[in-house]
Amino acid sequence: MDNMKFNTFAVAKEIDLNRIAVACGIRKKYTWEEPLIIKDDLLEKIVGDKTDEGEIIFIYSFGSIVFINSTLKHTELFMGYLKKLQPSIIESYTSFEESYALQIGENAGIELTDRYVKVPEMELYYPELISIVIAKSTALERVEEHLEKIFDKLELKIDNLEKGQLRIGNRELARITSSIIRHEYNSIAYIMILDKPDIAWSNSEAGMFYDKLSDFFELNDRYEVIRSKTETLRNIVTGLASVSQSIRGLFVEWVIVVLIVVELVFMIVELLR
Repeated sequence: MDNMKFNTFAVAKEIDLNRIAVACGIRKKYTWEEPLIIKDDLLEKIVGDKTDEGEIIFIYSFGSIVFINSTLKHTELFMGYLKKLQPSIIESYTSFEESYALQIGENAGIELTDRYVKVPEMELYYPELISIVIAKSTALERVEEHLEKIFDKLELKIDNLEKGQLRIGNRELARITSSIIRHEYNSIAYIMILDKPDIAWSNSEAGMFYDKLSDFFELNDRYEVIRSKTETLRNIVTGLASVSQSIRGLFVEWVIVVLIVVELVFMIVELLR
């Protein structure tokens, strides 16, 4: 089969591939950089139905799942199966979704569009490379939304600061800081934006195809934006912590002054007796 359709979903921050492999009877230890591939008899056993030609599922540890040539029925059945193995997978798995297609045409070179990539002839590495790129793109979409939510929370703190009403404790600062660190881990470290699949290193044509597709989906540019925004978040939190500590320090100083005044009053009263 030549033409292929890809449906990708970002369903979790992390997927335990080894747990799924054990449940599927796959005797292999997966590392964080390689996907778990479900196809043929194993896929038919999971969905309880005859699979279509070229139907494959790629599962990535950073939380994305790519369905190749899967019907809506098979997608729903597989997601139901996966949900039982890993409850952390979000119920509404279509919240972060991306569709793409591989088409074989008579064009001389590679044609990239928002909906498909058209190539002169089929190569074995196309499904793997298209899958990893759109899997990263969809995972980035989830990360970008999470980043905006963190900014929204901090905006409320900044509004309070402008009104002179900043009240933020150490625990709240710790929660905000941990959310930034978690975001940074999930986006910059865990999704491995700058890492290339092995085939892209060992095969020069595969490497060029991967680079073209990555550039088209702006993976590196989006990575840089996320990294820049993350640094901005760190600076904002540092500023909030500094202001909060100054306010608490000023409060302590006033308490000391009041206590000194009270003690002086008591001394004067004692002297006048």
